[in-house]
Parts: sequence; C-alpha cells; structure tokens
Amino acid sequence: MGYTVGQVAELSRVSIRTLHHYDQIGLLRPSGRSGAGYRIYEARDLERLQAILFQRALGLSLEEIRKTLDDPAFDRLALLKHQRERLALELGRIANMLALLDRTITNLETGADTMTAKAMFDGFDPAAYEEEAETRWGDTEAYQESKRRTRGYSADDWAAARAEGQAVTDQLRHLMLSGVLPGDPATRPAVEAHRAHIDRWFYPCSHEMQRALAEMYVADPRFARHYEEQAQGLAAYVRDAILTHSARQEG
Repeated sequence: MGYTVGQVAELSRVSIRTLHHYDQIGLLRPSGRSGAGYRIYEARDLERLQAILFQRALGLSLEEIRKTLDDPAFDRLALLKHQRERLALELGRIANMLALLDRTITNLETGADTMTAKAMFDGFDPAAYEEEAETRWGDTEAYQESKRRTRGYSADDWAAARAEGQAVTDQLRHLMLSGVLPGDPATRPAVEAHRAHIDRWFYPCSHEMQRALAEMYVADPRFARHYEEQAQGLAAYVRDAILTHSARQEG
C-alpha cells in the first residue's frame, strides 16, 4: 500500500513543501511514482520520516540526519533506543522546570515572596550538557555507566542529586571565603565528598578521573561559570583543592 504526498503530510503533520524539500536534498525520496508521476511513499519511507522527525526534535541538522540514515551500518532499533534515552533525560529536565514554574507562579499569586535566590534556579539541570558530554566521552565506560544509572532517575532523584552536589559546592565556597587555602587539610573532606557524589550518582569516579574533572572546571568556560557565579575564584579553588588532596590519596 502506498501513500501520496498529501496523505503523508496529513499523517505526519509535515507540510507538503517540506516533504518536497526532503526529496530534493536526498533525505527522504519516495520509493515509487504513480502512473501520472506523483510521489508514492511506502511503509519504509514512513519509518525513515519518523527517524528524521525524532532527530530533528533533538536538534540535529538535516545533513547530519542524512549521513546517519544513509550509513550502511545504520541500525534503526539502536537509534530509537538512543533517542529514547535522550528524550527521557529531557523529560526529567522538563519535569523539574515545570515544578519550578508552579512554585514561582504560586509564590507570585499568593504574594508570599518566600522563594530564596537559590530556590529560583532549582529547576535548571546541568544535564543540558548531555550532547556535548556524549561527543567528548560517549565511548568511555564512565559515560555509558552514567547513562545507565540516570536513565531511571525520577524528578525527585534529580533533585536529590542536585541538592547533594550543591551542598558540596557550598562547603568548598565556605572554606574559600573563610580564607582556608586549597591545600589545607580542612578541605580534604569536601574534596572526598565531591568525588563520592559523582561516584554515587553518575559513574565510578577514581582519583585520576576526579583530577581530570578538576582541570575541566577551569579550562571550560561554561563549567567554570557554574562556580564563578557562586564566588569569584571558586573554580580555581576547587581545582587546586582536588589536585592537592586527590593526588595524596594515591600517594
């Protein structure tokens, strides 16, 4: 059974103009033509269109999608599973942001004005760097383990992980603002708490892995900003504390 371009447009809610464009650039060519020369799409074409729409929703360019689908090693089932994992992470972020919106709306409607500065940002999740993380570390065991663990996390799980991570950051910020040097023994418990937090929630975090992360906190402006927005100089302080004490743990 074949489908005309109009029927495919109605089924998929993709405009006829867009379907024509996909045909012209070789992204989705219909498998057949009618006697009058009109495009006829078969079931496999609809499957390809579904894959295109999933990947477009995840932000991939048309050229990136075309290369993926035309790869001789393309595995539709593997792609769908991968897309599901990414959407599950996105769903967790959206759930957290919806909860934050609800709290903010309630706060404004009641005039309670009870939200702290920290509470105003509790719905935003650093997992927004997921795509870049996959590009950098997607083939590592640590990344795969992190995906396995976080796949089943609920909004409450994410909230608990964020709260624990923020508590570690707060501890390090307090030490820095109190004038405690990064290499002082007093920073050692916070450094170990930092490693344990990652180890518990995401992937096994060796001292070597922790030191690599510490360097990234300063080298990557976006990760550095996470610390610098809480206290100027905190990114370098966290790095130096980790490099000092993490190395001693293996010494």
